[in-house]
Amino acid sequence: MPSRDDELIDNDNDAHSPATVSKRRTPAREGRVVGQPGFVLHSYPYKETSLIVDLFTRDHGRIGVVAKGAKRPHSKLRGVLQTFQPLSVSFSGKSELRTLIDAEWVGGMLPIEKTALLCGFYLNELLVKLLARDDAHPALFNHYVSTLNELAHGEPAPIALRKFERALLKETGVAADLTRCTTTRAPVEPDGLYVVDPERGARTAQAVESWPVVSGKTLVDMEREDYADPQTKAQSKQLMRFLLAYHLGGAPLNTRQILIDLMQL
Repeated sequence: MPSRDDELIDNDNDAHSPATVSKRRTPAREGRVVGQPGFVLHSYPYKETSLIVDLFTRDHGRIGVVAKGAKRPHSKLRGVLQTFQPLSVSFSGKSELRTLIDAEWVGGMLPIEKTALLCGFYLNELLVKLLARDDAHPALFNHYVSTLNELAHGEPAPIALRKFERALLKETGVAADLTRCTTTRAPVEPDGLYVVDPERGARTAQAVESWPVVSGKTLVDMEREDYADPQTKAQSKQLMRFLLAYHLGGAPLNTRQILIDLMQL
């Protein structure tokens, strides 16, 4: 299992819930941000004693910070800058790489373990590869918190991941329309067969297709976040794998391949 410092990628469970997170405010002045809710997505060594950390923050999106001295044995940051831990972070600077001033663990979430931990690394890798720097997505931040909570509480991982993948594509503005046929402009028919053009949306499937063919019911179910039907589970997995691969430009997802091998997600 990769370490939490360099791998991509009874508590009060409401303390870091989306509703609570959205109420917090972060004062900022002269390039300084104080007390911003955030999570570590990835970190790697920088010089002898420091780290460069990729953070996902509520109001500033994905940002990079230098954590000076974080590798020193007695550094306060050494044990704090861990993945999947809800943090309150303070940083300064206006360049692409800020300076981390402080980071505090705020608690309020159960830890994710075993296979769910690998699912968390998968979420982090998606965010690193699909989110532009300094592009705020507070709704996606809240969805990330909700997904970690679902994984921690034993919710079915495939369903949690499908919902997050769809939310990520919507928030980044590349989600194709799943509810209306682009060739007829009519709503998709539950008993019809369709493919999804990553740029345009759903269209009626032809006799021979190189893209995944799914039922109209699967598309409607995905829009409703209803994955109870086994066919919807299976077809949505193939469809999301195809759409993500397209928007990643063919870049491989390391954690996705591990998940496929272990769980067939």
